[in-house]
Amino acid sequence: MVMRLVDEIFPLVEGFYVDLHKNPELSHAEYRTANSVAEWLTRTGFEVHTGVGGTGVVGILRNGDGPTVMLRADMDALPMEEKTGLPYASTARGTDAEGGEVPIMHACGHDAHTACLVGAADLLAEARDHWRGTLMVVAQPAEETIEGAAAMVADGLYPRFGRPDVVLGQHIGPQPAGMVTHREGVLMAASEATSVRVFGSGGHASRPDATVDPVVIAANIITRLQTVVAREISPSEMAVVTVGMVRAGTKSNIIPDEAYLEINTRALNTLVADRLRTAIERIVRAEAAASGAPREPEITVMQQAGVTANDPDHTHDVAAAHRAYFGDGYVIDLPEPVTGSEDFGVFGLPGDPDPIPYVYWFVGATPHDVWAAAPGDTPYEKLAGVPSNHSPFFAPDREPTLRAGLAALTIGALTYLGRAEDDIVPTGAQQAFQVDGAQRPFAPDGAPAHEPSAPTVAEPAPVAAAEPSAPLVPSIAPESGLEGGTDGGVPDENIGESTQSADMDALLEETGEGRHQEDAEGSTRQANMAQLLADEAPAPSPAPPQGAPVAAPPPQGAPISAPPPPPGATPYVPGTYAPDDRPASGDASEPQPYEQQPEPGQDPPREEPPFRL
Repeated sequence: MVMRLVDEIFPLVEGFYVDLHKNPELSHAEYRTANSVAEWLTRTGFEVHTGVGGTGVVGILRNGDGPTVMLRADMDALPMEEKTGLPYASTARGTDAEGGEVPIMHACGHDAHTACLVGAADLLAEARDHWRGTLMVVAQPAEETIEGAAAMVADGLYPRFGRPDVVLGQHIGPQPAGMVTHREGVLMAASEATSVRVFGSGGHASRPDATVDPVVIAANIITRLQTVVAREISPSEMAVVTVGMVRAGTKSNIIPDEAYLEINTRALNTLVADRLRTAIERIVRAEAAASGAPREPEITVMQQAGVTANDPDHTHDVAAAHRAYFGDGYVIDLPEPVTGSEDFGVFGLPGDPDPIPYVYWFVGATPHDVWAAAPGDTPYEKLAGVPSNHSPFFAPDREPTLRAGLAALTIGALTYLGRAEDDIVPTGAQQAFQVDGAQRPFAPDGAPAHEPSAPTVAEPAPVAAAEPSAPLVPSIAPESGLEGGTDGGVPDENIGESTQSADMDALLEETGEGRHQEDAEGSTRQANMAQLLADEAPAPSPAPPQGAPVAAPPPQGAPISAPPPPPGATPYVPGTYAPDDRPASGDASEPQPYEQQPEPGQDPPREEPPFRL
């Protein structure tokens, strides 16, 4: 029942994502995004709190006795210029922490994370008859600066809103779109950012003998740091030392009196991280002394993030649930950790005598034709040839990425909230994307406007009454920009359709006989998750959620469309993108996966995914 609602809510989630992508906000300044999240959650029936840890948003939905499950997504974007050529590409600009004007782009997928979060919250609210417990939804600010999670925890996240039994989150990446990747134990590296300021004695470039040149000191530091991993860290350990910023001087004929560096490190355990920190400080001080610097250098640790280490038992349970829904071909185990870092682990209270278990996974976002055209034969070779997170060309394939993320987060929550006594037949391998077809959203009755504590950026709009027998999900009026209207929304005749036309029947066909026990309660931690994902017939429509209508800010620009690549299109070349909203490559005449739809009462065909690793 729960997953049948994916088809109805997806157009709204997709519109929400497009709007966020076009209107990104920097860390600690996610006011518009937070307001949109708060309005959506309020409309869906959540108890909503804003301004947590800065611009963070917390939504609580209590639904009887049972476990408390926390779902988390991050909201902030990066100070970089977008070069994807998407019709909804960001042209936003903002002010960075140093007061400079910078372009802004959602180059790390936080727009997708946030859209999937509100979509999953909506799905679970609509299907609350099928689960018991408390759902805690957290939209976090400032992940890019590794500060937001700690700020929310320090602001009393758990004492104020309750301590969860498990925390779940996800991140999109450069893997094939729709793929879900898990790893038990260490998943992501610890990270540390350090600033270094070395001092010299400035003067005229024609008389270097009368100066102490800080540029030379900085250059020697950079060169010497390259030996740390090669000569001080065991070959069996992973470590990274990168000097990402060097700044000194104003003119070629002036020797400055100081130079500035920023150094980033990665490690998979605390011992290696500590050794890197010690080596950096030793080398910086030694090089300054060797050059006769007039004063000691300044060394400051700016950011720190610990290792992200998934709880093995909980990861096993969530991965099993994902396999039961998506099919084995779409869910893989990551063979080794990644060197990227996150502050997600802070929600697990590391170092606490009673830490909270958490599970974090990846969702692929690279279009399948781009993946196929990427150079190399192995997944690692192909990953090096496609745009990844923090690239100005990072352009997730909307349809399969959002559908997979929406489903993965919802199913993750149901792993704990779903009622074990519900006798439900497994659906078999599920497709994480559509081929063709249309969806239709349904709108609840209008409700009084909500006034969130975050800055308001859009007025609530009236909504139409829902069809009496239809499941209820939020529907945004034309003024909000998520359907209809003339200001960049979807044209009226296409209301409710995905902008990437596809058929979700193959995703949502459910077979077999099932029974639903209204008074059954309990977690599915001991249940067969393959039996949670289908039932005999749609359940009666639940009562409409209470709260104010959502009035998300309108997306700007032309209506979004993503036609298939034309016959004879040029394969993708790394570093280049077609002007359409996804790279043009592949043969349009090739058969699409899951073209044949199953007959009623039959499982979808168990075919291989359309990507190859």
